[in-house]
Amino acid sequence: MRFDRPGILVAGGLAALGLAAIVVWLGIGPGRTLHARIPGMDRPAEATATPSKPLEGTLTTGNGQPADLAGSWPQFRGERLDGIGEPGVALARQWPSEGPPHLWSVDLGEGYAGPAVYQGCVYLLDYDRETSADALRCLSLGDGKEIWRFSYPVDVKRNHGMSRTVPAVTDQYVIALGPKCHVTCLDRVTGQSRWLIDLVRQHGATVPPWYAGQCPLVDNDRLILAPGGPETLMMALDCATGEPVWKTPNPRAWKMTHVSIVPMEIAGRRMYVYCGSGGVAGVAADDGSLLWDTTDWKISIATVPSPVVLPEGKIFFSGGYNSGALLLQVSRAGDRFVTKTLVRLKPDQFGSTQHTPILLGEHLYGIREKDKELVCLDLEGQEVWTSGRQHRFGLGPYLIADGLIYVMSDDGVLTLAEAIPTGYNQLAEHRVFDGHDAWGPMALVGNRLLVRDFTRLACLDVSEKP
Repeated sequence: MRFDRPGILVAGGLAALGLAAIVVWLGIGPGRTLHARIPGMDRPAEATATPSKPLEGTLTTGNGQPADLAGSWPQFRGERLDGIGEPGVALARQWPSEGPPHLWSVDLGEGYAGPAVYQGCVYLLDYDRETSADALRCLSLGDGKEIWRFSYPVDVKRNHGMSRTVPAVTDQYVIALGPKCHVTCLDRVTGQSRWLIDLVRQHGATVPPWYAGQCPLVDNDRLILAPGGPETLMMALDCATGEPVWKTPNPRAWKMTHVSIVPMEIAGRRMYVYCGSGGVAGVAADDGSLLWDTTDWKISIATVPSPVVLPEGKIFFSGGYNSGALLLQVSRAGDRFVTKTLVRLKPDQFGSTQHTPILLGEHLYGIREKDKELVCLDLEGQEVWTSGRQHRFGLGPYLIADGLIYVMSDDGVLTLAEAIPTGYNQLAEHRVFDGHDAWGPMALVGNRLLVRDFTRLACLDVSEKP
């Protein structure tokens, strides 16, 4: 075989030049760490914390009226933040063949945001794709008609839906956290804007991969948020003004996750527990000081379920993506708090991808990630019973009231079962939606159950009939 010598010389020269360029690039080029692609991570980077012109919103009114109905579900997981309905309301233990009465429904933008209810009004954070705006809507609990909506412009691209959070409602205010970390405080009755802030630009927050999932917590006229900025892990804002009351330093540079903040009390000290991107922190409720933190519990992809506070200073954590679950003990040791991991559960024992398990009595109820079955655990994390392979629910929400558990499947089938530790006993089921991704948190007010799928909100009558 013949070789052309000039050609060989040219090819060799080009190869040498190419090799030299690679060496130079590796030597002086910017270092980059390659990461696995996660949905949402290909979005443009958010702006850093810089002063910005406040967003201006638009208020429009409808012909709806507040319903004369008692009861409330004023924030994420209800009045007591436990996912359990108010006591003393008799609920049906069987449904007719056509299911519980369907009272009304409304169309929504794509997402999983759940409703809050207060004095006959339903408050829900929506996204209007036609106007590219977050929209905090106030609907009548009686018929679903819109009373008012407050919207502000923000470009949110489709990323497994847009809206995800539940507003917090007080006698004066309704406060919501939007998918791009805008915080809105409105007059609860009129919808007039009190203040509107951008956690990204004003506090250095980073929008989580699947948008903000942290539900605002209002405690003693203070709004408690965890922006996870370079300087601020958590902060308390005055609900009346939006001005900071205190800020918690962020020495570990933990970023915002999809988890909501949970209050608890240990040895007479009230604190807020939050799962940041690198671990868990306990923050003093009075002054925002960091009381304790631990890296024993963290999820690399997406941390979603909130901590569940158990008796005697114990906290139960669970997550998806093969993270399993963990039982943590927080104790006071002199003038400081210390933590100790008591139990770590493997994913096949228990793990919850999206929703927070519910503590009822001395047992926990939740949907296990591995097989999508409803599971009952004791307070040590040991399995008591499971719904079995014939009863699987996907990633849907659940809620407990009157000794009953309501569970929604991915595709919109609502199941009613007994919330008891002796075994799984299904009482009824009914298809509410012919849709998909029915993942939004439920709300129960009196005998009215509010449920949603990807694009609709429905109100059902689940009262006990004579």
